[in-house]
Amino acid sequence: MPTASTVDRPVRVYADGIFDLFHSGHARALMQAKTLFPNSYLLVGVCSDDLTHKFKGFTVMNEAERYEALRHCRYVDEVIRDAPWTLTPEFLEKHKIDFVAHDDIPYSSAGSDDVYKHIKEAGMFVPTQRTEGISTSDIITRIVRDYDVYARRNLQRGYTAKELNVSFINEKKYRFQNQVDKMKEKVKNVEERSKEFVNRVEEKSHDLIQKWEEKSREFIGNFLELFGPDGAWKQMFQERSSRMLQALSPKQSPVSSPTRSRSPSRSPSPTFSWLPIKTSPPSSPKAASASISSMSEGDEDEK
Repeated sequence: MPTASTVDRPVRVYADGIFDLFHSGHARALMQAKTLFPNSYLLVGVCSDDLTHKFKGFTVMNEAERYEALRHCRYVDEVIRDAPWTLTPEFLEKHKIDFVAHDDIPYSSAGSDDVYKHIKEAGMFVPTQRTEGISTSDIITRIVRDYDVYARRNLQRGYTAKELNVSFINEKKYRFQNQVDKMKEKVKNVEERSKEFVNRVEEKSHDLIQKWEEKSREFIGNFLELFGPDGAWKQMFQERSSRMLQALSPKQSPVSSPTRSRSPSRSPSPTFSWLPIKTSPPSSPKAASASISSMSEGDEDEK
């Protein structure tokens, strides 16, 4: 059997498995097998459904789906369909396999404690490391554990109870739980919207209060500037008061004003010519003519 140091062609490495629910653990194992040698050709054998169901159990993916999943893995150069459960010398010779890559844990199956025992004894076995925390069995366990959740989700997506192998009672229960979840979601959305509304109102209230404080300070400052102790209103009031006082109390005339010269011979006597003179009516025409003549004589004497 050729070794890696003697062959002048790519080293043909073989890895086999079921590869159900292809996941990152599978991909990492194939990556290790591909990078065992600088120049290698990786062949991956995939067992059929009949062989897998006989020796291991029921699979989630059928063989066609598992073949297709391996074909799209970047580390795989060739997929061998309907691979044997136990590797025979004829199979190794047919595919010109140099080394077999698999994890080193003994794989007991098909009446053997380790199906890779004879490969290890021939020096053709290269171990790979398993990825902890991920395996097909782990994924199936998660699905079984959360079966109700997945059943409800698929019912909501349009799958029938028969397709999901769900009883009539469980179907009604799941649909009722879906309705309850919808109501909870609506209530949650309303609460979130209410919180957003309250937050917006608080922000706007804060802005309004801040603007009101600024305006009030501006108003108070203008008021004090106008009506304060030294404000413009006081100065204007004082100016108007002084003008009113000047208008109400005009300047007095001078004391030494010239006087009219009067005649020294006669002192002035006020005449009240405008006052009416009360006279008794004459008792006869003769008396009236006598009074008129006496008044005329008096005037002539005065002149």
